[in-house]
Amino acid sequence: MAFPVVLLASPRSFCAGVERAVEIVERLLDQRGGPVHVRKQIVHNVHVVADLEARGAVFVDELDAVPDGATVVFSAHGVSPAVRAEARRRDLEVVDATCPLVTKVHAEARRFAARGDTVVLIGHADHEEVEGTFGEAPESTVVVATPEEVAALEVPDPDRVSYLTQTTLAVDEAAEVVAALRARFPRLKGPSSDDICYATTNRQEAVREVAGDADLVLVVGSANSSNSVRLVELARRQGVPAHLIDDASAIDPEWLRDVQVVGLSAGASAPPRLVDDVIAALGAWDVQVRETTRETIRFTLPGIVRRGDRG
Repeated sequence: MAFPVVLLASPRSFCAGVERAVEIVERLLDQRGGPVHVRKQIVHNVHVVADLEARGAVFVDELDAVPDGATVVFSAHGVSPAVRAEARRRDLEVVDATCPLVTKVHAEARRFAARGDTVVLIGHADHEEVEGTFGEAPESTVVVATPEEVAALEVPDPDRVSYLTQTTLAVDEAAEVVAALRARFPRLKGPSSDDICYATTNRQEAVREVAGDADLVLVVGSANSSNSVRLVELARRQGVPAHLIDDASAIDPEWLRDVQVVGLSAGASAPPRLVDDVIAALGAWDVQVRETTRETIRFTLPGIVRRGDRG
């Protein structure tokens, strides 16, 4: 009798922006020792945060918890100009771990608002990335998440509307919202290249590939990780039972009853070792990698981290 199969989605786990952000904190801890303050979770994963806390990182919700003149790292999700201004007022040494692809969206928000457009930001209003992007032009920006919200939009000039998207959205759902915007605002303008990041898109395509042949899909990631949640939703939209798990200990044996093929992936903020742990927990399963593309992108670390000096 053949062993049951794990279809291992590839790409999966850490993306270049997450690797950069985590390495920034790790290097600062190596160079300076603790504490190194980080505004919000550096990336949305409970294991990454716990590991860094154990090494001396201190995660805070807002800058008022950071001592004057101390070092603070901005998370991969980015911050608003108001947060940057507060850091300057407090004489904080800022090390910016914002993903360069999020920085691109911030620049687009400023440019679109400067030319007089209403900026429609497609995303989840309570997500840190959206809060940061919104803060670039709050008087000109509205946040929507669904075609229904587009239908209710009122803008000063229907001929001057642009859109941006959160980088971690489901590609197909974002496309539905953009289509609704185009239907309402025929002269709609958008970014020169897609805001949904390459890693989000790649992981969604890989999950779509394995879900088509799976009885069950498991996605390793934390509940506040937008891109991880989207992977689970994508599998479920294909009619496959799917669950988000922080680690192997969260697997319910009942999920595996009568299952012969498990699709396995991980969100962009989940460490690869957690996927290895899931495979080990499953036991004698035949692991087959389904690679849809290969990622080679790497982002440069900030100079202050590369050099190991203080600003």
